[in-house]
Amino acid sequence: MSLDFSLFPKTVSSRLAKLGIKRPFDLVLHLPLRYEDETHLFRIVDVPMGAPVLVEGAVVHAEVTFRPRRQLVARIEDGSGELYVRLLNFYPSQQQQLAVGRRVRLLGEIRRGFFGDEMVHPKVRSVGEHTALAESLTPVYPTVNGLAQPALRKLVTMALKQCQLDDTLPPAILRDLGLLPFDKAVRLLHHPTPDIAQIALTERTHAAWLRLKFDELLAQQLSMRLAYQRRREQSAPVLHPPGELARQLLATLPFGLTGAQQRVLAEIRRDLGSPHPMQRLLQGDVGAGKTIVAALAALDAIECGYQAALMAPTEILAEQHYKKLSQWLAPLGIEVAWLAGSLKPKAKAAAIAQVEDGTARLAVGTHALFQESVSFAKLGLAIVDEQHRFGVHQRLALRGKGGSPHQLMMSATPIPRTLAMSYYADLDVSVIDELPPGRTPIKTRLVNDARREEMIEFVRKVGQEGRQAYWVCPLIEESEALELQTALDTHTALAEALPEFQVGLVHGRLKPTEKAEVMAAFAAGELQVLVATTVIEVGVDVPNATLMVIEHAERMGLAQLHQLRGRVGRGALESSCVLLYSAPLGEVAKERLKVIFETTDGFVIAREDLRIRGPGEFLGARQSGVPMLRFADLERDTELLEQARDVAAQLLEKAPQVADAHLDRWLAGREELLKA
Repeated sequence: MSLDFSLFPKTVSSRLAKLGIKRPFDLVLHLPLRYEDETHLFRIVDVPMGAPVLVEGAVVHAEVTFRPRRQLVARIEDGSGELYVRLLNFYPSQQQQLAVGRRVRLLGEIRRGFFGDEMVHPKVRSVGEHTALAESLTPVYPTVNGLAQPALRKLVTMALKQCQLDDTLPPAILRDLGLLPFDKAVRLLHHPTPDIAQIALTERTHAAWLRLKFDELLAQQLSMRLAYQRRREQSAPVLHPPGELARQLLATLPFGLTGAQQRVLAEIRRDLGSPHPMQRLLQGDVGAGKTIVAALAALDAIECGYQAALMAPTEILAEQHYKKLSQWLAPLGIEVAWLAGSLKPKAKAAAIAQVEDGTARLAVGTHALFQESVSFAKLGLAIVDEQHRFGVHQRLALRGKGGSPHQLMMSATPIPRTLAMSYYADLDVSVIDELPPGRTPIKTRLVNDARREEMIEFVRKVGQEGRQAYWVCPLIEESEALELQTALDTHTALAEALPEFQVGLVHGRLKPTEKAEVMAAFAAGELQVLVATTVIEVGVDVPNATLMVIEHAERMGLAQLHQLRGRVGRGALESSCVLLYSAPLGEVAKERLKVIFETTDGFVIAREDLRIRGPGEFLGARQSGVPMLRFADLERDTELLEQARDVAAQLLEKAPQVADAHLDRWLAGREELLKA
């Protein structure tokens, strides 16, 4: 039988597709989750308790009982002892299988039961007197409803016979890295012999697993490097101005650039001055001063006669950028346009016209910037803030507004080294690794929710000193399952408890204009306390706010907690962040709170976040355009990742045909992932 997917029934094809199996070779790469050992028979008298074992015997008694519930009970004997089998849910076919006189093989765990030793719902197989035992461990594959293990095993076995399993890598590389041949590794993982330690298979430390993980990491490295190379083949405007506008802006600022800011600005300028599109990720912890660096890069594009665009994920953050950039650039005679979804049609049309005719040299906005109705006169630089919040397609849409403009992505969520080497290998990375002088460290406190009244008194004390406070609640809607207090209830409670202060409320359900009004009132000092949902996690800058209280901190992720904490401590005043939690805490919540309590270093927090959550969640929207890893683990397989990076560079330079063959094996049918 040929493995022609087009001849399969639609139900089978759709179930295979749910598993990511769309071609025969995908079956080769569909590796077992675990294994069952059907290579060794135990005598019933010798079986160990509590471990999966294989026994064989004749059915000497079988009946359906109705107490305490309907069940099929059968007694099996093998000459050394007897064993009961109980099936609580069963079909007529299973009754026939366990009929008196039948010979069966049972795989399961034995435990003490009411009648004696028993197996509950074992795997049952009808056998003859001389049916041979399996020679290899039985694979158990990830599957979906309607696709049984025997059918999947049959398909995988056919794929192993029919697919080309020749090595894509030269013998010299296998020898240097001590890697198994591909066909040997993949056959061993599907059908391991019983002498192989199962722990090495399930923990993925066996040499066969190392080969598969290396190949996967190599495919990812090759795809990212090819994306990088293709970008280098495109042309972009060479932006190398005298730097007069940047000098004028710096002269008006009450602060100078830190050494780190100067270094990353030099890296960005080197890229802007080249004829290829820059695609650089600018990382900097909360408050490190990324916005001024972005403004100086935009001025370089503007001075060369081009436009710049800055896109942010939320209207609050985008508007904050707009106000700050207008304040800096207006004195230089530069028109800044504001484009957001909440604009009235007339104001929106005017802003679009300014962008189209080139009057606006800088456009700031939300995703409204990449709508089809917006076209730029001469876009030279696209800046995307909090880039991990946008999908690949949204970022490409903005880039597409001006042919191949340079692109600068900014992130306050530091990206751990292993992620930068893998999922972000197609980007150049700059890091602002020092905070501006004059910032005071934030004190972090962990407080049980039972001491809530004390926290309200703490807020009162802060207000009496002329300072301001945030009180953050995670959800707006009551959720019984999560027991989270709503921002609405908290606002009412705080307003009643603190009648001498003005308490504001901002949440995701407010219209953008209403949200902006409340934020402006808080920034102006008209409100002393701001109750908010997590809409304030990025981009709010109120130096007089010195206290951040976060409710149900145990429910939030590390990156979110770090971002929220970064809203205070933005001036020279001593600031505090109080993490209110509800006991008892789960293990992951304990781990998270321990990390956030012990460190304020964004890179340490990001590394721990990756360890706790894994890359899928950490990457967010970026994963929609990047080959995700199924087998390799970035934390455990760093050495393999470094080897794959070196080999990828070597192959693309000296053996591009080998690189193509390897990519074809691992990414065929998913070529769109190479274009991100």
